[in-house]
Amino acid sequence: MENPSPPPPVGFPVTLSSPGTRPEQRLAAPTFSSPVPTRFSPQRPQQDQLPKSVSRTPSSLSSGDGVQASSPIPLFSTPPGPPIFSSPVRPAAVPFCTSPATPQPLAFSPASSLPTSSPPHFSNGSTELPLHHSANVDESKFESPYVFFSAHKVLKRNKLANVSSLGFGALVSPGKEITPGPQVVQRNPHRCQNCGAYANLYCEILIGSGQWQCVICKKLNGSDGEYIATNKEDVWRLPELSSSAIDYIQTGNRKPGYIPVSDSRIPAPIFLVIDECLDEAHLQHLQGSLHAFVDSLPAATRIGIITYGRTVSVYDFSEGSMASADVLPGGSSPTQDSLKALIYGTGIYLSPIHASLPVAHTIFSSLRPYKLNLPEASRDRCLGTAVKVALAIIQGPSAEMARGIIKRSGGNCRILVCAGGPNTYGPGSVPHSFSHPNYPYMEKSAMKWMENLGREAQRHDTVVDILCAGTCPVRVPVLQPLAKSSGGVLVLHDDFGEAFGVNLQRASLRAAGSHGLFEIRCSDDILVTQIIGPGEEASADSHETFKNDSSFCILMHSVEETQSFALSMETKGDIKNDFVYFQFAVRYSNVFQAEISRVITVRLPTVDSVSKYLASIQEDVAAVIIAKRTILHAKTSSDAIDMRQTIDERVKDIALKFGAQVEKSKLYRFPKEISSLPENLFHLKRGPLLGSIVGHEDERSVLRHLFLNASFDLSLRMLAPRCLMHREGGTFEELPAYDLAMQSNAAVVLDHGTDVFIWLGAELAAQEGKSAAALAACRTLAEELTELRFPAPRILAFKEGSSQARYFVSRLVPAHKDPPYEQEARFPQLRSLTTDQRARLKSSFLHFDDLSFCEWMRSLKLVPPEPR
Repeated sequence: MENPSPPPPVGFPVTLSSPGTRPEQRLAAPTFSSPVPTRFSPQRPQQDQLPKSVSRTPSSLSSGDGVQASSPIPLFSTPPGPPIFSSPVRPAAVPFCTSPATPQPLAFSPASSLPTSSPPHFSNGSTELPLHHSANVDESKFESPYVFFSAHKVLKRNKLANVSSLGFGALVSPGKEITPGPQVVQRNPHRCQNCGAYANLYCEILIGSGQWQCVICKKLNGSDGEYIATNKEDVWRLPELSSSAIDYIQTGNRKPGYIPVSDSRIPAPIFLVIDECLDEAHLQHLQGSLHAFVDSLPAATRIGIITYGRTVSVYDFSEGSMASADVLPGGSSPTQDSLKALIYGTGIYLSPIHASLPVAHTIFSSLRPYKLNLPEASRDRCLGTAVKVALAIIQGPSAEMARGIIKRSGGNCRILVCAGGPNTYGPGSVPHSFSHPNYPYMEKSAMKWMENLGREAQRHDTVVDILCAGTCPVRVPVLQPLAKSSGGVLVLHDDFGEAFGVNLQRASLRAAGSHGLFEIRCSDDILVTQIIGPGEEASADSHETFKNDSSFCILMHSVEETQSFALSMETKGDIKNDFVYFQFAVRYSNVFQAEISRVITVRLPTVDSVSKYLASIQEDVAAVIIAKRTILHAKTSSDAIDMRQTIDERVKDIALKFGAQVEKSKLYRFPKEISSLPENLFHLKRGPLLGSIVGHEDERSVLRHLFLNASFDLSLRMLAPRCLMHREGGTFEELPAYDLAMQSNAAVVLDHGTDVFIWLGAELAAQEGKSAAALAACRTLAEELTELRFPAPRILAFKEGSSQARYFVSRLVPAHKDPPYEQEARFPQLRSLTTDQRARLKSSFLHFDDLSFCEWMRSLKLVPPEPR
């Protein structure tokens, strides 16, 4: 994989050129059709056009063919420690934090054309030309780190561009933090007064008059004189006209009730809500994780502790070194009187960790195992009541004070629920047994109550993360709405040990913005047909609207760097322009309570050539978007079976539409330009998201929710595992994720997003010194790859032939069944093995009925694509 070129430096030079533009008719803006009320303007009239003397085209690009295919995945350098990579290694996925709200499919009314208005007349007589990229900047590699398109070019022909089996779209991470970050401007942005789009580096500028033309609606706008300049260099210095991403920051506070904060970040309050119905073994692990967690917190962090069972115990830090608690009944929602007694009383329930650390340790040490002789699933747990109490304390007295008087500073508050079983007592609860005659109705009522509680938390800038562990089913359908609607995440763990403790720490440290609004604007040639991600449609009164604003506005529950939105798009008709434009803007309050408007603008060239379009496809991005569209419909195990069949039909249709039939055969050849796409989809079909290798439907449900909101990096790893083989000297070689990697003299690391497996071959494991060194190197590598990932994955190590090795084997493509020439073509490392080693490897495999990738392709009447 080639390394992508670095982004152009801030303030890179630009030159001028003067090709002409021609007026074009505008289509009617689409209406929004969904289960929720519509709010978008139904039409957008044609706007003013600039004269031909002010067009703008990078001199380094030819018309319609300006983007070259390149990998959307940035590469990173060799990690520290023992592992040294012999091939470039992709970065570990960044952490992520939310679970999906139900995406609203977008349907649009038939478009109509409107007359073109007359171009404006300029009294200043300026003939200055707009800004341009310099000749030494290759825009084909000028890719935004916030947006990954499934292709770097757009087909002009509507019929082929809208082939649904392949599709066109983008993955957008508007809250992603990168180093160096985007340019920062501390003023209001210039926006189109017609459609609301932001001024950007592709706008056409008349520097004599300071006017700029919107790339979305072609309307001419003024700049209050800011873009007036005596020479081109003065205008080039403006960040929004030289960078594809810009942050507009307003430190002045628009929100009533918020106070400015200092330059140093103030940690958000954290409330631990702890299940006290645990058996001794689980409790001991939980206590260890909690002790380590509070030791890791910054000294200024305010912390609160609540335990729940049949009652809710709220711990009071006002007694100095002594632990005491106020107890509330858990069978019903707390009354206003009981909450007032807590909030206005003398107790301190949120205290800085530097003042309350000894008390916190005392509280954790004082927790005792569950004493009654009841199964875990039958114990009374009032989780809903406990979260309700924690939320009331976080809101504090300011909830009833006049607006603008007082409000906490810092970003989103966090409630971290440590759960070992289902919510079976009090509001939002379900019966202990599924056989209860009224269970379906009570489950539905509980889900609704939990969703409303999550929305209440979200309105008060509080995120609820639910970290579950142990062997007791937690009734995921009931708990998931609470996490999802608050902007949090639900995670399942095997136990309360290492991975649970790491996730506690990473959940508390995630930076989160609040009151997020994500806006999507595209050229009129482009139609957004579906949005999948952590949000919901914004109501009309929640944002500023313009008279002809056709943007799609998404209300984000929480703005965090690891979220992403998957956008599916189509073309409305044959495209006549050489470029199409996309603008993504997210507005939110950051952890300092400053108002941020991040604007990302991208343009893609259009082409007539199908081969050029196929060559520009980013296979990994396309695979992730297809996978998210597929997983969205896999709500049950039977749905998953249907989706596996859908993948078969999708791959066949892509080959029929874009491939070629083999001479004198009924087989079709898959397009060589996207040869890795079917293999990624084969992993999707077999893996934990759609396959049966994960045992419980609750686990699959949680994984699907995580996947639908995950960043591109983590989504790709959850989709297709990454295989790294340990070599002599501590180096690692990246190999295809095939079972041919299971060589007895080797150690292998398999990264599958939420799980990382270390496999030691039997021959290597028998050599004590070598196996210990290899295991240490593999574990160091696993920790490096997942250092920032959230949820923190399980890291499991086992030897060849052990019972746990099945977790590893089930995630690998069974290529041992293929003939030797196909094995070597797809797994060249086999050529380095001796004849004896090849024979031993072949004899180590057991026979089973799973198809190899090549067998699967042939079963679809397709020729397996040749690896590149």
